[in-house]
Amino acid sequence: MPSGLEFCSKCGSILVPEKKGKSLVLKCRKCKFTRKKDARNIKLLEEKKRRPSVAIIEKDVVPLPITERECEKCGNKKAYYWLQQTRDADEPPTQFFKCTNTKCKHVWREYK
Repeated sequence: MPSGLEFCSKCGSILVPEKKGKSLVLKCRKCKFTRKKDARNIKLLEEKKRRPSVAIIEKDVVPLPITERECEKCGNKKAYYWLQQTRDADEPPTQFFKCTNTKCKHVWREYK
């Protein structure tokens, strides 16, 4: 058992240190019993620090290779491409394309 633990005289639960203004009290979470305690004898756990904020990327960045393929929707001559296994493993993968035109972004597929 860790040293320095104190227990509630009413219900027997562990007393937890809590700041009340500039003073420090021990408080029971179960029955809300409180008792003053000398602050020099208690080490408080540090409050959890806030996590750094998440960066939001404004642009639609696509790290895919580009090939010459005409978009059937807007006529653009370049498209991103990737392969994906959409059927059984013994069948060839499906090739997907996405128009590089930022206003179009049309996606289509071709089976090999």
